[in-house]
Amino acid sequence: MDTDACIELDLRLSSGAMNSRAGRSGPILPSLHDLPISPALRALAERAEPRRYRKGVLLIQEGDQGDTLYIVLSGKVRAYSQGDNDREITYGVYGAGEYIGEISLDGGPRSASVMTLEPTVCVVIPRQTLLLHIAQYPEFAFELLSKVIRRARSATLSAKQLALNDVYGRLRALLESLAETRSAEATPAAAASVDSVLQRLTGVNAANGMNGMNGTPGLAAQESPPRRVPRLTHQDMANRLGCSREMVSRLMKDLEHGGYVTVEGADLILHRALPARW
Repeated sequence: MDTDACIELDLRLSSGAMNSRAGRSGPILPSLHDLPISPALRALAERAEPRRYRKGVLLIQEGDQGDTLYIVLSGKVRAYSQGDNDREITYGVYGAGEYIGEISLDGGPRSASVMTLEPTVCVVIPRQTLLLHIAQYPEFAFELLSKVIRRARSATLSAKQLALNDVYGRLRALLESLAETRSAEATPAAAASVDSVLQRLTGVNAANGMNGMNGTPGLAAQESPPRRVPRLTHQDMANRLGCSREMVSRLMKDLEHGGYVTVEGADLILHRALPARW
């Protein structure tokens, strides 16, 4: 890790003030109590000093031995792998309240690289500190296990998408996933309807059994309210989908011409359900 690129803040998170010795522009030190995290994770974050990183800092190098957990307090980081031909695949983008690096806590090598996408503040937890914390907060072991299971499930789904779906199918799944995440953030208690779940999993419109874009869209697709998703760059999408940027650009242009997607500021607007086939 580029130690010159990070500035350790000489204060505890609970102090609520930033040491003036930092002396460089960067993210404001967040309050732990403002983050949507569990009490056990909050207590773990309070066991270490926060560190501030610039954009583009490599926090974790794939293949390295590692025994630290990073808790993101502000900013965003990207987990990814890079092939011999410099092609990249993105596993996920994580923001405030998330933690990364848990896979290597068994002493094995890092399974992915992690880089900051913007100025970021993290708390770095060594393995020994984590073990002591689990002894005091046993419930955090279940929280950590749940996180590992969810990410393993996500990795399985990604492998399935890459093996069984074409690029458009993977793009559609990505946009639907982003839309669901945005909807859940806006209305956390809202549950997905049976029709929406069936359509996402099977690619079939539950109202009339139609799929594909040939023919008139079904009633459910026409009445579906517009949904917003964060506007990723085409290169970001390509990195997540395991394809070229040019392919993403062509598909997105087709979706715009078909009236399915429009751009509005920092968002994409999905005006109706995306067709199962293109």
